[in-house]
Amino acid sequence: MIAMNFRIYLKFLVCFSLLLTNCDDDEAVYIPKPKGYMHQTFPEKKYLNFDTTCPYRFDYPSYSLVVLDKRKTAEPCWLNIVYPKYNAVLYISYKTINSTKDLNTYIEENRNYTIKHQVKATSIKEQIISDKTNKKYGIVYSVGGNTASACQFFLTDSTKHFVRASLYFNTKPNADSLAPTLDFIKKDIDYFIETLRWK
Repeated sequence: MIAMNFRIYLKFLVCFSLLLTNCDDDEAVYIPKPKGYMHQTFPEKKYLNFDTTCPYRFDYPSYSLVVLDKRKTAEPCWLNIVYPKYNAVLYISYKTINSTKDLNTYIEENRNYTIKHQVKATSIKEQIISDKTNKKYGIVYSVGGNTASACQFFLTDSTKHFVRASLYFNTKPNADSLAPTLDFIKKDIDYFIETLRWK
């Protein structure tokens, strides 16, 4: 009888102590937290001039590298602006225009490259470029959502030169986590467009 009372008393103490430890400890309650992304710090905007034998020149950010495109399909004056810290590349291709048919073909090809992203895109916004002083005309496509390329554009003088560019991150597309970096690089793209000159 005494042993039975002792067991009941022991069980009561164990249960009571568990209740006390669980009730007083606010951290014991698990609350799921939303996913967070690391804070990014960006360098000051500084630009360098890129001018070679290619029929166009432009300014590029000092924290990036300009390298020749070494893919087998690359043509002369195809360049890549590489952002090593941000795992991103702006692919730039150049074509000579020999006829109105060439120009229409290049513009249509550029549009088709952008439309391919429609499957995952939440939006595609167009910004018209019209700089009569420097003979630069084109369209910048901003593609929203988790797409492979969030920004594509072309520039032309409509008679001799055609430049096409597309920005890719070498990572799984995630619009939320890439948003700060994308905004940062888009300012460089705007500056590229502003400073590009035909030769």
